[in-house]
Amino acid sequence: MTRPDGGTPVARIPWHKSLLVRLLLTSVAIAVLSVGATAWLAVQLTTRAIQEERGQVLSDDSDILRRLSGYAAAHPDWDGIGPTVRTLSRTLDRRITLTTAGGRLIADSAASGTALPARASATVDPLRTDTYTQPGAQLAGIDPRAVGPYRLSSGAVSEVNAAALLRVKCLTRYGGGGHTERKLSGRTVAIADGSSADVVSRCADETDNPVMPSERTALVALGKLMTGCLPGEFKELPKMDPTLQSLFRDDVVPGMSDRPVVGNEQTQNCLDTARRTQLDPYVAPPAVLYLGDRDQQRTGFDLSPANKTKIVGVSGLVLAVTIALTALVAVRLVRPLRALTAAARQPPEHHARVAVTTKDETGFLATAFNDLTARREQMEAQRKAMVSDIAHELRTPLTNIRGWLEVTRDGLLDPDPDLIASLHDEALQLQHIIDDLRDLSAGDAGTLRLHREPLAVDELIGQVATAHRSRAEAGAVYLRAEADPGLWIDADPVRMRQVLGNLVSNALRHTPAGGTVTLGARQTAYEAVLTVRDTGVGIAPDDLPHVFDRFWRVEKSRSRRTGGSGLGLSIVRQFVEAHGGTVAVDSTPGSGAVFTVRLPCVREPD
Repeated sequence: MTRPDGGTPVARIPWHKSLLVRLLLTSVAIAVLSVGATAWLAVQLTTRAIQEERGQVLSDDSDILRRLSGYAAAHPDWDGIGPTVRTLSRTLDRRITLTTAGGRLIADSAASGTALPARASATVDPLRTDTYTQPGAQLAGIDPRAVGPYRLSSGAVSEVNAAALLRVKCLTRYGGGGHTERKLSGRTVAIADGSSADVVSRCADETDNPVMPSERTALVALGKLMTGCLPGEFKELPKMDPTLQSLFRDDVVPGMSDRPVVGNEQTQNCLDTARRTQLDPYVAPPAVLYLGDRDQQRTGFDLSPANKTKIVGVSGLVLAVTIALTALVAVRLVRPLRALTAAARQPPEHHARVAVTTKDETGFLATAFNDLTARREQMEAQRKAMVSDIAHELRTPLTNIRGWLEVTRDGLLDPDPDLIASLHDEALQLQHIIDDLRDLSAGDAGTLRLHREPLAVDELIGQVATAHRSRAEAGAVYLRAEADPGLWIDADPVRMRQVLGNLVSNALRHTPAGGTVTLGARQTAYEAVLTVRDTGVGIAPDDLPHVFDRFWRVEKSRSRRTGGSGLGLSIVRQFVEAHGGTVAVDSTPGSGAVFTVRLPCVREPD
């Protein structure tokens, strides 16, 4: 796309690469992920809470069934179950209702007239469901708490307990061990703790497990019930309670030892039927159990259409607000960036700047852009001035050389030694300027090569002073050298002589007759400090920041009265910084100037 003013073409940014679009898409993605993650977390937490609640409810319901089955196993009817139902309901926060198989209400923890739950939870029947042996489960069989006629009286309990203790003593006496265990019927039995078969055999007699009269009567009745339902006779008892089976002996039920072995499913069914017939008068009749919430409120995570609408509405609102805020922020962010882009596309000679309207990152960027523009403008002015200075410095010696050569060519002047010497001086001046420019260019390009070696500073000072002493004497200036002995630096000897030579030449040039130039060197903790001090006219405070600029002279005119190209001090700074040092100037008008060079010092070489 071409600009209307014919300037640099403006590139159109594809919409998918636009910063504004990317910010909007990023915000949308963040909003969607946030809403989705929040919803997922809420569902997970709610589901977990519901599962935990349901698990607790199942545990409570199993406990209710277990307690009611225990009551039914110990009572012949349900007449006194009301207080137990109400207590369980308050403790476990559940509604509990019991009815007969025909639907007649037995007990209900809810208020009178409250409708029953939709379906029954379980049937309470201790003669067919065992909720005691394995807590939390319902096993097929007779509840062990249904002991019926096998429950012992207090006197019988004491007698049986004494016999069990005698057996434990016997087991202990013969090197074994044992303990007693109380059964639901009240009978106490002795249990051997890891005793050998021999020990157990010594202590196994009738006295360890005496059969009480009430038990004998119940066992005889059970045997008769079993004899009536089995084909033939039996010797080995089917699976039954261990305590009951141990009492089912030949001395209790006569003729047991003479019966043949019958151990099939029919035998087990016969035993179960006989026991249910015997226990039926002692347990409560079967009842239907209904369980539910006390407040009749349905629990669980409701995902009804209304709730779904709420979730979608809230999510959409969050998404809309996120997009709106992001668009607002993005527009405010993109506007100054576009202004920067437009300014950067302006022709270089315009040096366009942008308005700083904010104090955030974009404002800092605009300020940095304006500073960069100012520096570029300044560098451009310096470049133009330097080109003009270079042209002027080169034009003067070239003009002189050309003029003398043309005069000689035209035969107006004979080439004599004075003419040749003059042309040679101009050529040397031209060569000096070219060498200085070459050194500065190498420093700017980073290709300046240094040949470092340990260098004694006092010798360096002496060499420079000797090289410039004749010039100082010609100008009636006193040149002296003062250097601490034993001071060494790691430097290029040629470059360092050039540095100090430029400083001394500059000092001699601006020191009137009768003045003094002092070349000194001293050592601080980690540095070698080289100074060139003169007693000349000095430098004005406004000129001090510019003394190291290229082609800068104290004289504002281009007079060559004091000589020099204006590059000497620039070369000094270039060489000193290449050695890892610094150079500075301090001056008071009318009292001379002091140039200070600081370089890292090294130990004296072995």
